[in-house]
Amino acid sequence: MKNTTTKTALITGASSGLGMELARLHAQNGDNLVLVARSVGKMQELKEELEQAHGIKAFIIGKDLSLPTAPEEVYQEVKAMGIDIEYLINNAGFGGRGTFAERPLEQEMMMINVDIVALTKLTKLYLPEFIGRGHGRILNVSSPAGEMPGPLQAVYYASKAYVTSLSNAVWFETQGTGVTVTTLLPGAMDSGFTRASDMQDTKLFERMVSPAIVARAGFDGMMRGRMTVTGGLTFMQKIFTNMTHFIPKKMLMKQIYEMQQLKEK
Repeated sequence: MKNTTTKTALITGASSGLGMELARLHAQNGDNLVLVARSVGKMQELKEELEQAHGIKAFIIGKDLSLPTAPEEVYQEVKAMGIDIEYLINNAGFGGRGTFAERPLEQEMMMINVDIVALTKLTKLYLPEFIGRGHGRILNVSSPAGEMPGPLQAVYYASKAYVTSLSNAVWFETQGTGVTVTTLLPGAMDSGFTRASDMQDTKLFERMVSPAIVARAGFDGMMRGRMTVTGGLTFMQKIFTNMTHFIPKKMLMKQIYEMQQLKEK
């Protein structure tokens, strides 16, 4: 059922994969959109698709969230357009395979800026507004990776540990305010993220699900105000994730390391 009153969702990383599918769900729900990503061309195609199919309005902000000032610029541009955000979806993020010693410092810092800094800033900018008016929902995309150390993706796993911890704490702090903060833990997805992270030829991504399945889980969980929701995890993956706190850490890291090695061709 569509909203009787039009609301607006701001979605980062909206040009492909999970972000694109979340945009489609919000458009189906009758929500207007603010789409944020680097690829303006892809967002323009999505804007035209969703405006024509659902009669909503979609606004595009081309921004590289790895740049320190980008989150504030997004916030100010939205304000200048006179748009009130009801749903903040911090979806933008990326990983990268390789040892911490060998990966370029610039790439690691870009990852931290997108996965941690941009998410923190946008949440910090919008949350007081949401609380002040007594309504609003935030969806922060984390990962089961945040539940464990990740050799060969050390910074990515650490960044997702931060996202989960922050989001869960703020969920608790906002109880009774009318505002909710939901953490989404996606399973392995068939998306541009997987290829950009050089993970498509690893055991960890032998079984991948459609981003549409994960998006539906995240959308429904956010709408219900749940603290944490998983999307696309198989039964065995759920068991493994739940067991990570009980497996000896050295044994766990050995498993993760082996799962993230490139398969022999």
